[in-house]
Amino acid sequence: MTAKNVIYLHGFASSPGSKKANYFKAPLEARGAHYVIPDLNQPSFERLTLTAMLQKVAETVRDLTGEIYLVGSSLGGLTALHFYDQYRQAEGSRVAQMVLLAPAFDFVHAHNTQTGGNAWQTAWQVAGSAPFFNYAHGHEVNVHYGLVEDLMRYDSYQVSVEVSTTIYHGRHDASVPYDQSVHFSENRPLVTLQLVDSDHELLDQTERILAEMIALFGL
Repeated sequence: MTAKNVIYLHGFASSPGSKKANYFKAPLEARGAHYVIPDLNQPSFERLTLTAMLQKVAETVRDLTGEIYLVGSSLGGLTALHFYDQYRQAEGSRVAQMVLLAPAFDFVHAHNTQTGGNAWQTAWQVAGSAPFFNYAHGHEVNVHYGLVEDLMRYDSYQVSVEVSTTIYHGRHDASVPYDQSVHFSENRPLVTLQLVDSDHELLDQTERILAEMIALFGL
C-alpha cells in the first residue's frame, strides 16, 4: 500500500505547536497517515519569506516516500498552493490533494483590508519592519518588509490547479475576507469551496473538517 503523508502547513505567527495543527494529528495517524508539521518560520519569523517557506516544504517532501496530502491554514494555505505550483515539475508533482483552511490567497490585501487601507503597508515599508504578535513566542516580534516584497512576486489567482482541492472558509472571517476564496474557486472545476458559519480560526468546524479529510484522503 502506498504511504499517505499529510503535511500540515501552519499560518502566520504560528508554529508546529498550533492547536489546530495538532488536533488532526492523532486521529489521522490512527488511520495510517504519516502526519508532519514543518516549522514554516523560515529562515526565521523576523526574516520570513514565502520563498523560504516553499523551500522548507520541498525539503519536507523530499524526506518522505509516498503520496502527499497538503493541509494549509491561512498563510499556510497560500504556501500549499504556491508549493504545488512552483514545484509542480518536481516535489509538487507528488501532491495528491489539498485542503485549504481560510487560505490567505492575497495576504497583503487581507491585512490592508483589516486595517482600513494601505497606510499600514506604507508605514511598514518606511520603517523597514513591523511588530506582529507571535503566538509561539508569546510576544511581539518585528518582521522585515522583505516579506511583503517577496509575497508580491506570487499571484495566487494565476495558478492553475490540477489536483482536487477543498477550501473551508468562514463567512465571519475578520482576518482574510472569504471573497478571496470565492474569487479563487471560480472557473476552477477541481476546487470545491465550503463556506461555513465560522471565523478565521475555524475551531468550531474541526470535527467536520476532520471527518471530511478522512473521506477525501481515503483513510
